[in-house]
Amino acid sequence: MSTPSYPTIGKAAPTFKAPVVGPDIAPDTILDLKSLKGHTVVLYFYPKDNTPGCTKQACALRDDWTSIASKAKVFGISIDSAASHQKFIKKFDLPYPLIVDEDHAIAEAYGVWVEKSMYGKTYLGTERTTFIIAPDGKLQAILPKVKPEQHLQQVLDSL
Repeated sequence: MSTPSYPTIGKAAPTFKAPVVGPDIAPDTILDLKSLKGHTVVLYFYPKDNTPGCTKQACALRDDWTSIASKAKVFGISIDSAASHQKFIKKFDLPYPLIVDEDHAIAEAYGVWVEKSMYGKTYLGTERTTFIIAPDGKLQAILPKVKPEQHLQQVLDSL
């Protein structure tokens, strides 16, 4: 298993431009992280839409949305397609957008594209990790290898 190499807290967060889907977002919208300067941003990386842990994590944020929405702009991010993200958002009525990272370039930039192991087989995948970016664009906090049931509270504590 490889050890993640995260960006440094206090330094500028890795920037990116990527497709984003979600409530009140026009089709084919590209999100530029730089456009969010002036806002606290929660970027949470998760392995896959519609899997038990990822669904639990996404729905916990949805269920306490009023506590988070006033403090930060939240974006989930995985290597799933825009179509997969749209179904996931609709199925679970998620109030926040999801970023498409099909080529895992953003996951790599944030150090969360790592070697994983399941049933004795190793493969590359996304480590469940959350980054909090301050309004000045600098990395404020990293929540590594979060557990889906603890994620919401860790995010709220970090904000």
